[in-house]
Amino acid sequence: MTRFAYFCGHEQWHPEELVRHARLAEAAGFDMLMVSEHFHPWVDDQSAAGFAFSTIGAMAEATDVIEFTTAVTTPLFRFHPAVVAQAAATLDRLSGGRFNLGVGTGENLNEGPLGYSFPKYAERAARMREALEIMRRLLDGEKLSFDGDFYKTDRAKLYSPPVARVPIYLAAGGPKSASLAAELADGVITSVKDPAETLRRVVDPLRAGANDPTVLATRWTLHARDDDEAWEVLRPWRGLRAPGRLEAVDPAELREKADQLPREEVVGRYTLAYEPEVIIDAYRPLIDELEADVVTIQITSRDQEDLIRMLGSDVLPALRNN
Repeated sequence: MTRFAYFCGHEQWHPEELVRHARLAEAAGFDMLMVSEHFHPWVDDQSAAGFAFSTIGAMAEATDVIEFTTAVTTPLFRFHPAVVAQAAATLDRLSGGRFNLGVGTGENLNEGPLGYSFPKYAERAARMREALEIMRRLLDGEKLSFDGDFYKTDRAKLYSPPVARVPIYLAAGGPKSASLAAELADGVITSVKDPAETLRRVVDPLRAGANDPTVLATRWTLHARDDDEAWEVLRPWRGLRAPGRLEAVDPAELREKADQLPREEVVGRYTLAYEPEVIIDAYRPLIDELEADVVTIQITSRDQEDLIRMLGSDVLPALRNN
């Protein structure tokens, strides 16, 4: 049976706001929170960038049953993979076994500001291969000495281990990452624009290489009646579709590039979904076509807290009865 997640974006809301959203999402009936982990946001003029691991700790204290998944953190540069495993174990303990670790190969927006170089995908994937092994072995309780091309550990061990097995999900937008996830992770987190393309490029390669992997599918929508309202609610995220977003360091540059584009071009890359029926229709293909295990509603609004309540009353029941 498909479960449903609500996306908590650190790039838009400050940590204390996201804790309120977490309580509301649990009350609304969501099964999981997908929590973004960023050092820099996508623009500099209407944004936020709290420390996700701390926010999730506060969310765990403020809730009872909802699960948490990082969406996603990069265990390659800012954080040694062993430190990410330590954070995951701590959050699992604080939440009573409700934590899942979502990881990805990242963007320079989060690494370049701290002086790290941001290599091409081939090196990042090679780093991820080592990182996945280190994190899995530490989370499974091993005292680990590891001598890789990128990372080393010397009798590293998690002395506050998780209370349950922590799943690791790898962000994947194509077959290479999907195949790596099939080999070394428990499943994928994938952002869906065209469900048929995601099925072909991500889900099918994943399922071909793994036995019963988990698919966490996300989709961006804008809670807006028209393009003017869409632009307003999209402002904290408009750099996400700007040219060169993977290589950018300064959110000001992404904001400038996004604002040089025609507004209709930026807004046109998202689905406008205001009425509950339209929101339901936007996410139903992730259930019907992808057969996703978890469907994440990733949506921004003028009044986010009221929107969360509406999702609970009018959207989730319809999707669950799909």
